[in-house]
Amino acid sequence: MLLTLMFLGLAALVAPSVSYGCYGDLRTMETPVISCGAVQTPTCGAHVAEKIAEIDVVRLKRYQVPITRVARNLCIDPALIAAVMSVESRAGATLVDGWNRERTRYGLMQVHTHYNSIPGAWDSEEHITQGATILVTGIKALQTKYPTWSWQQYLRGGICAYHDKVRNIQVYDGVDNCNSSNDYVNNVIIRAKYLQNNGFSILV
Repeated sequence: MLLTLMFLGLAALVAPSVSYGCYGDLRTMETPVISCGAVQTPTCGAHVAEKIAEIDVVRLKRYQVPITRVARNLCIDPALIAAVMSVESRAGATLVDGWNRERTRYGLMQVHTHYNSIPGAWDSEEHITQGATILVTGIKALQTKYPTWSWQQYLRGGICAYHDKVRNIQVYDGVDNCNSSNDYVNNVIIRAKYLQNNGFSILV
């Protein structure tokens, strides 16, 4: 019995909190830095990412119930789902009839049309379920492919794979080359950390 309690205590120290999902506790991750570099982008800088999340949280709260339900079913942090929505579609504000400008991605989480079917309306729970499932599947694939990675690397890599699964995923030490601005993963993480403190905090 004592050995079991000691093991559980150790697991609590080294593993992500299940209360916040099975794939990583964002609270314990270092807040990444978004480098503005030579090319200025609309999301340049960590403070801008947080400000955008602050604006988007009003729209995101419309979907708080389905986000939490999907997060609980998939054991993933609800703030992470909400942050992907913020980065991909500004919680729907940038979409026309659910589509991006090029009509290659659909819905709050901007699921790519290379998936054979996208169930439900663009802002439905079915769509959120599909997007979050794609994210979880990407994380699990990396866990299988790279068994020595840390959970932080799995989480960062899964976020990268969600956005562009064809890229060579490199997420070591904050390297973020998952989009042309080199800020996608960090943007998601920064916004998710903000959203954890603003209505998207826990699975229970």
